[in-house]
Amino acid sequence: MAEAGDDNEKTEEPTQRRLDDAFERGDVVKSQEVSTWFTLAAVALVVGMAGGPASKTLTDPLRGLLEHAADFSMDGGGLRRLFIAVLGAVGAAMVLPVLIMMVAGVAGHMVQHRMVFTAESLKWKLEKISPLSGFKRLFSAEAMMNFAKGILKIVLVGVVMMMVLWPERSRLEAMVTMDPASLLTLTQTLSMNVLGAVLAIMFLVAAADYLWSRQRWLKKHRMSIQEIKEEHKQSEGDPAIKAKIRQIRIERSRKRMMSAVPTATVVVTNPTHYAVALKYETGMQAPVCVAKGVDAVALRIRAVATEANVTIVENPPLARTLYASVDIDEIIPEQHYKAVAEVIGYVMNLKSKRSWRN
Repeated sequence: MAEAGDDNEKTEEPTQRRLDDAFERGDVVKSQEVSTWFTLAAVALVVGMAGGPASKTLTDPLRGLLEHAADFSMDGGGLRRLFIAVLGAVGAAMVLPVLIMMVAGVAGHMVQHRMVFTAESLKWKLEKISPLSGFKRLFSAEAMMNFAKGILKIVLVGVVMMMVLWPERSRLEAMVTMDPASLLTLTQTLSMNVLGAVLAIMFLVAAADYLWSRQRWLKKHRMSIQEIKEEHKQSEGDPAIKAKIRQIRIERSRKRMMSAVPTATVVVTNPTHYAVALKYETGMQAPVCVAKGVDAVALRIRAVATEANVTIVENPPLARTLYASVDIDEIIPEQHYKAVAEVIGYVMNLKSKRSWRN
């Protein structure tokens, strides 16, 4: 019941990452009917070549062997040479057909998915030798579907062959009286007609089976909303963890900023909502913002500045302007030089008066 519930919850289409993971495990869309169609196409091509170069490659050497049969010795060495000659002739004639069949077998898989190399299917699993698992596979819905497809293919191929061969029944009856050359030509012609018709109907079967297999494959890898969320967390990072890291970075940055407040020359305030700490020393191009903040952070900057005897100047327009236009560890914009210079000058004069009084 739990497994059924899990399957019912998997209502979302699989993500590309889920499909890529399945591909790496060797779990791909695979329709046996597509591979069968390519094999039949290769057989049709080989049969079509039977009256051409392939048959010539085989018939010429065999004709020579038959014409000179009396010249072969029947002792051990003669039989060995005869066997080698026949094997060589058959092998030479079969090279091209075998290559065609091999290419067709590979093409039947390549049109369905790109090439994949994996050792997943070689791993030992108990379910592979479990009688119970084998029994379930034998009577599974997929096995029943494959059985139904097999019956349907037999019926369709039988009907197609009957439709092609029935009009040729008179020629089929006359085949027993034909000479070998004519018989070979007729056999090749009828075979090509049958194969052509079978290929046409099997193409439709293969296309339908591929679409059905792909749909089942996608359904197999459907995901629940929770699985999508977990995958997103793995890909993008857990939002809670990212928020925690961001908070830690902000805290560390704030601590560094607060440690720089005692080195400031002046703190310009709003007076309570904004605070910008500026540092200026002789030789500097312009004052530098070493700390800034609003509300609670602004109050903290004021408190640290007070503890460190840093002058605090209340200038609400300038405080708001500097807060919006300058970042920490940056020099103030040129358009604010005059206003800041007045504040710095005021602080310098104030420090000079204090020194004179002391």
